[in-house]
Amino acid sequence: MQPHIPKDPDVPELNEIQINQLTNIVFLGSEITPCDAIFVFGGTHPGHWEATIDAYKKGLGKKIIVTGGVSPTGIKHEDWKDKIVPEAHVIVKKLLKADIPSNIIVYEDRSRNTLENVLFGKEVFDFNTIESLLIVCKAHGTGRQFRTLAKHLPLNIKYFTYGFESTFDGQTINRENWMHSSKGRSRVYGEYLRICFYGDRGDILRLEQKVEGLPNAAIAE
Repeated sequence: MQPHIPKDPDVPELNEIQINQLTNIVFLGSEITPCDAIFVFGGTHPGHWEATIDAYKKGLGKKIIVTGGVSPTGIKHEDWKDKIVPEAHVIVKKLLKADIPSNIIVYEDRSRNTLENVLFGKEVFDFNTIESLLIVCKAHGTGRQFRTLAKHLPLNIKYFTYGFESTFDGQTINRENWMHSSKGRSRVYGEYLRICFYGDRGDILRLEQKVEGLPNAAIAE
């Protein structure tokens, strides 16, 4: 049976140092610069295409790599209409509707998780041709998504994030406010646990230093 890390694990008491460390690990930095390409992680949240359109219109990427099949476990966004259409198909359709040229878009539509987003993305785009990549995903997922890309793509690539905010139970989660709500704390801590687990397993770039005083596993077999 595959290990399961809860989306909303119980969160231990966090001190200010731990909060700052979790913020930097889970959200990464905020620097943005024009890149050679934009990598769009799969998902059903409108932010996946809205942030991509916004980034392209601002001149932040020349090529767009879209990923996403049909996740067997992911919870669909409330506005997602068709449960069996690959995520990439919907995202690409939205990009084309926003007048983004089709000849700059490539996509894969088989992936079911973050690791497959990257591995299958490599089959449709030659990452040896670029030196910089803009990452589009949920803001609190940027740390794990970056580490997945960095593990499997050429070492020379520089990464920048273009994360979008998401809301759970009416609570918006971003770099500045996650620590002020129970949902924000649990989602961010869950991401930290995933980074620890998948890094130790070798799926993503491993953390050089984990947060002192925090358990780094909450996994049910």
